[in-house]
Amino acid sequence: MTELSNWLNLEEIEPDRFLGISPPTSWNRVFGGLVLSQALASCLRTAPGRIPHSLHAYFLLGGETLTPLNYSVTRLRDGTSFAVRRCDCFQHDRLIFSAMASFQSPESGLHHQCAMPRVPPPAALPDPEKLLAQYGPGFPKAARHWFAPDQKIEIRIIDPEHYFNRKTRDFLPYIWMRVKQRLPDEPALHYAALAYMSDLTLVDTALAAHGLTLFEPQIQAASLDHALWLHQPLRADEWLLFAQESSFTGHSRGLSRGLIFSENGQLVASVSQEGLIRQRA
Repeated sequence: MTELSNWLNLEEIEPDRFLGISPPTSWNRVFGGLVLSQALASCLRTAPGRIPHSLHAYFLLGGETLTPLNYSVTRLRDGTSFAVRRCDCFQHDRLIFSAMASFQSPESGLHHQCAMPRVPPPAALPDPEKLLAQYGPGFPKAARHWFAPDQKIEIRIIDPEHYFNRKTRDFLPYIWMRVKQRLPDEPALHYAALAYMSDLTLVDTALAAHGLTLFEPQIQAASLDHALWLHQPLRADEWLLFAQESSFTGHSRGLSRGLIFSENGQLVASVSQEGLIRQRA
């Protein structure tokens, strides 16, 4: 199994109680996407035969790295068509995260979707090694960990110039992303891995409207809440386009939305997130 698979394969310590790994990070806090993904993975373990279609979550406190994450799942409903779960995450007996997830039994029906934006394919964009070589020391130091060889997610940035000329107009905050290593053929694992990736760049998208990035020393940033709708089966280890936009910033908060497409143009998920974007004095 890959390391990411291990993070998402939680230990069930008692019925509907799961223990998650909290690996170290360069900023000494638990990555919000990790908590999202482990919470969804925990809920999926309690809803066999169901397909996840939505997750709504609040980040209540920052999590500590290297401290286990304790997940408690409450079965709120098990209907013929839908099942609903609440998942609470604790560290040191403190509630740091709470989410609701809904699951559906397989069902057919009407279908439509919006078109995928026209952007360069991932193969036409520089890989992390070429990107860092091209931009050298100008690339934000704090951003480099996303392109480190041991990073679990591979990213292709469609408009990297944003990080250097602080463009606020005509900037496309779009990325291609995928899990680097091949994952097992377990749908639940791919849904959870997508939840992990869905928290990568939404706060940065809100800051882009102001010519800023997530990596500015004067910016205090954090995810506040997160909503994820899962539309279609997917593979998280194949390229996915994350097309993002921000509709509002104000009161030290920013709202961003995103659509996630497979490389063949299928809309697989939609995301919305509000984040803290406070300017330090």
